[in-house]
Amino acid sequence: MEFFDFHHHKKYIRDGIYNLDIEQIPPDFPYSIGIHPQDIDIINIEKQLSWLKNMMLENCFAIGECGLDSLVPIDQKIQEEVFLKQIKIANEVNKPIIVHCVRKFYEVISFRKKSQQPMIIHGFNKKQQIATDLITHNFYLSFGKAVLYNLSLQNILKNTPLNKIFLETDNEDFKIEELYGKVSEIKRISLDDLNEQILENLHTIRNG
Repeated sequence: MEFFDFHHHKKYIRDGIYNLDIEQIPPDFPYSIGIHPQDIDIINIEKQLSWLKNMMLENCFAIGECGLDSLVPIDQKIQEEVFLKQIKIANEVNKPIIVHCVRKFYEVISFRKKSQQPMIIHGFNKKQQIATDLITHNFYLSFGKAVLYNLSLQNILKNTPLNKIFLETDNEDFKIEELYGKVSEIKRISLDDLNEQILENLHTIRNG
């Protein structure tokens, strides 16, 4: 059985969404493209946005990673401007948005109303209240390796509707099937049913 890896940085994985790094050439399989907060070039923002638009080729599945990060040295207002511009691009091209967020969840939530497209928080690993608030505002949550050992996160996953989740390896070195196996235990459903639900979620965010 093939398991879809919603967000990863490994070119040898073809069954998933490859995160394209800034100025990289797109691969011939599904990828996402965006300007990560830490990669914002203050002097060349328009050039970066132009690159993003020009590299949205046939296999582009989503816009991202993009979002807000309190730990990077880029000014918060500039991060918000670049995030909003990418949301507007996503609206224009009808593509979902993969969101990177570090300690700025409620600021990210405030941007939700500006997007006509589904928004997915990648690598979710926070508290139940944040998860609840995100789902209330119609975000999807993508979970990664931490689910394998973090009991609190396992409990959050247990409370998250199946039609709002994705699973990812990000840049961690482990096999996505391990994560699918753990989640099928936590959610008490078969691997087949879990896999089918993830594919259905993909279809929903892609086609509305």
